[in-house]
Amino acid sequence: MSDNNIVPKKEDIDIDYEFSRDTYRELISQGTSALSAMAEIAKDSEHPRAFEVLATMLKTNADITEKLIDLQSKKNKISARKDIVPSSEAQSGVVNNLFVGSTSELQKLLSGKDEKDING
Repeated sequence: MSDNNIVPKKEDIDIDYEFSRDTYRELISQGTSALSAMAEIAKDSEHPRAFEVLATMLKTNADITEKLIDLQSKKNKISARKDIVPSSEAQSGVVNNLFVGSTSELQKLLSGKDEKDING
């Protein structure tokens, strides 16, 4: 992620992955149907341009299929990242805390003493 303040959430990644996967699958399905129709047109017309269009459609459908496979590999890489917050932690709103103060103030805070003095 380009913005360091944005921590990806596992739930968002899963939703986006499923949406992208469904979209690619639908495009592949529609492309396959269009290929069948274009193959018939090219066969019947025997026109060179029809065969050129058919070849372009084949390449496009193959590229989309390749993108579907790449999507899986990208999801696996993202899921392996350590900075992804599980949904339960993301809902709490606290991922990391930062203490600014002296060592003695930190020790007092950790022991539960003088919390009022540390906060203000």
